[in-house]
Amino acid sequence: MNKKEKTLVIIKPDGIQRGLIGEIIKRYERTGLKLVALKMLVPTSDLIEKHYLIDPLWKEKVGKKSIEAYKNKGLNPPSENPLEVGEMVLERLKNYMTCGPVIAMVFEGVNAVGIVRKITGATEPLISDVGTIRGDFTIDSYELADTDGRAVRNLIHASSTIEDAEKEIKLWFKNEEIIDYRLIQEEILYDVNLDKILE
Repeated sequence: MNKKEKTLVIIKPDGIQRGLIGEIIKRYERTGLKLVALKMLVPTSDLIEKHYLIDPLWKEKVGKKSIEAYKNKGLNPPSENPLEVGEMVLERLKNYMTCGPVIAMVFEGVNAVGIVRKITGATEPLISDVGTIRGDFTIDSYELADTDGRAVRNLIHASSTIEDAEKEIKLWFKNEEIIDYRLIQEEILYDVNLDKILE
């Protein structure tokens, strides 16, 4: 088991504008995950495009999912071509993610990717469970976003897989920006016998 698994978390512009930075960081920290990198920036369109296209099949996958979602709601998709729909989604994401500052962070710990995704909630806030960040702090939906011709405002990006996390972290952070340090609480989380508590 990798005690140093890392994942990327980005607080998106809506999370910052709504004053949720501290609350979001607190939710991840109190699980025992360790914050090892953090910076605020206004990303470029180029950075956002590289971020989403880390998976070369992203446009096609997102396009297919979107087309299916339209049809499930009894609506006509803007196109039957998954690549065209994927490109439309990407353009909306670029507009959203570059409209103001974001906070990019790296959290580290056992099962970091899975824990962060569980705490974050489903991509669509409307169906996120109560107790998750998206379930508790936003009411946006795909339907509302589509009606307004914009990306869904879901506060946070969280890496989907360990492989994606590794690639995304390299895109957003230089090696020297990730700090290797020790937290006292790691003794409680990872020490086998808890024999370092008493003097």
